[in-house]
Amino acid sequence: MYAITIPEPGGPEALVWDEVPDPVPGEGEVLVEVVASAVNRADVLQRQGFYDPPPGASPHPGLECSGRIAALGTGVSGWTVGDPVCALLAGGGYAQKVAVPAGQLLPVPEGVDLTRAAALPEVVSTVWSNVFMVAHLRPGETLLVHGGSSGIGTMAIQLAKAVGAKVAVTAGTKEKLDRCAELGADVLINYREQDFVEEIRQATGGAGADVILDNMGAKYLDRNVQALAVNGRLAIIGMQGGAKGELNIGALLGKRAAISATSLRARPLDEKAAIVAAVREHVWPLLAAGHVRPVVDRELPMPQAAEAHRLVEESGHIGKVLLVAP
Repeated sequence: MYAITIPEPGGPEALVWDEVPDPVPGEGEVLVEVVASAVNRADVLQRQGFYDPPPGASPHPGLECSGRIAALGTGVSGWTVGDPVCALLAGGGYAQKVAVPAGQLLPVPEGVDLTRAAALPEVVSTVWSNVFMVAHLRPGETLLVHGGSSGIGTMAIQLAKAVGAKVAVTAGTKEKLDRCAELGADVLINYREQDFVEEIRQATGGAGADVILDNMGAKYLDRNVQALAVNGRLAIIGMQGGAKGELNIGALLGKRAAISATSLRARPLDEKAAIVAAVREHVWPLLAAGHVRPVVDRELPMPQAAEAHRLVEESGHIGKVLLVAP
C-alpha cells in the first residue's frame, strides 16, 4: 500500500507519499481500507518532530479516518467485512489501509457521507470527553470556545447548543465569526480586537463562563481563570500559546473553579473505547437527526498532504481539511 511517511521531521515538504508494508490486524483489531482521513494539529506537531506516536502505533500521521472494513482480526465480533465505518486512531490515517482496535470503531452516522465521516471521530471524541464527561456542561450554562471556527470549535458549538447551553466563541476574522454564528454561537468575540474576559462578563451579566474549552494553554491561562464563573471549569486541550504559565491559585480558590488538561492519543485502549462508546450513544443520534454535522472546509488528494498541512498551519480554513485516499 501507499502512505504518507516522514523520513525526516521538518516543514510540510517533509511529508512523502511512498510505498510501505500493509498493516496486519492483531487480536481485537480490524483492517480498514481508508477512504479519507482528516488533518489535525497533532499531525503537524508529529511532522515537525514534536509529537511521536505512542509505542506500538503506526508511524504514519492521521488520528481519524473513514472507510470500509477489509479484514477482521481474531476475537472481533459485531463487525463484518465491508461495513462502512469511521475510526479514532493513534496514528496511520494518512494511508490506504490502517489497523484499528475494534473499540475505536464507529458506524458511519445516518445521513453523513462516507468521506465526510472522516471529519468526526477525533473532534467528537475530544469535545464530548472534555466538555461533557470531564467539565459536565449542563443545559442553561455558558460555554466559551477558543478557536470557534476550528474543527474542534465548530463541533463544540453544535454539541453545546444541542444540549441547551449558551455558546461564546473567539476567532480572528469576521468571516470565521459569521460561520460560528451560522452554527449557533450566541456571543462572537474577535480576539484581535476585543478582550474576551470583558466580553464574556458583559454577555453573562458579570457571571462569566461556566465552562471554557481552551486550545491555547499558557498564553490564556490567567485570563481564562478571570473569565470563569463561580464553580467554573476550564478544560485545556492544547498548547498553541505555550506550555508554561503562571496560575493565580487565589483567584481559582475564590471561584471554587477547576482546571483539567487532557490528551486523547496516548490514552489506554479501554479509556478510548469508553469515550467512543459514549460518543456513539449520545452524539450519533444527534448526527442522524441532523442537529449536528461535520464542517469540512475542503477535500484534497492524500498525496497532497503537504498542501493540507500548509493550510492548517496558516489557519486558513474553517472546520476540517480532509485527505482523500486514491
